[in-house]
Amino acid sequence: MNKKEILEAYQFRHACKEFDVNRIIPQEDIEFILETARLSPSSFGFEPWHFIVVQDKNLREQLKENAWGATKKLDTASHYVIGLTMKSPLTKWDSAYILDFMKNVQKLPEEVVKGKGKFYEDFQKTDFDLSDDRKLFDWASKQSYIALGNMMTAAAMIGIDSCPIEGFNQATTDVILREKLGVDTEQFGISYMVAFGYRVVEPKEKTRRTLDEIVTWK
Repeated sequence: MNKKEILEAYQFRHACKEFDVNRIIPQEDIEFILETARLSPSSFGFEPWHFIVVQDKNLREQLKENAWGATKKLDTASHYVIGLTMKSPLTKWDSAYILDFMKNVQKLPEEVVKGKGKFYEDFQKTDFDLSDDRKLFDWASKQSYIALGNMMTAAAMIGIDSCPIEGFNQATTDVILREKLGVDTEQFGISYMVAFGYRVVEPKEKTRRTLDEIVTWK
C-alpha cells in the first residue's frame, strides 16, 4: 500500500456501533487480523497477552449482561475478541514464565538470559517503579493495546470494521472468564474487548485536532 492508501484506511476506521449480521468475515481474514496481534511489539519482547475469540451466542449473551458498551456489538459482530493481559505471577521479573520465555521462545544463550533477566529486574524495580501488582498489570496492558491498535488498523486496510470496547465491569466479567471460558484470573485480567464485522451505517466525518495542535518540534 502507498501512503495515500494507508491514510485512507485510517480514515475508514471508526468505532462501528452495529454490524451487518448477514456478513461473516472469511476465516483467512480474521486469522490475518489476529496474526498482526501476534506480531505486535512488546516490552522486552515478552508478549504479555492472550486473545479469546468468542463466537458462541450463549457466551456472548452472558458477556452482554456486564458489558454496557457492547450490547449491539455482541449481537451483530462477525467476530468478537477479548483481549487478556498477563498479571504479575507471569510478568514479574522472577516468574517462571519470563525465564522459560527467554530460554525456549527467544532461545537466548544462558549468559544472555542472565544479563537480560537482571536488566528486566532493574527495569521493574527502578526505572518504571513497577512495585505492585496493579502497576505491573497496567504496564502490561499498555502493551496489549499496541496489539489492539494493530488489529484494528489491519482490519481497516482490508475493508473490515471494528470497535474497541472498555464499557464493561471488570469484576463481574472476570467471573464469566473464570467460570465459562476457563481463564485463570489469577494469571490473566481483561484489558479490552474488540468487535469485528461490516458496517450497516456510514459513519460521520472523522474529527481530529490538526497536526500543529498535537505535535511540537524543537
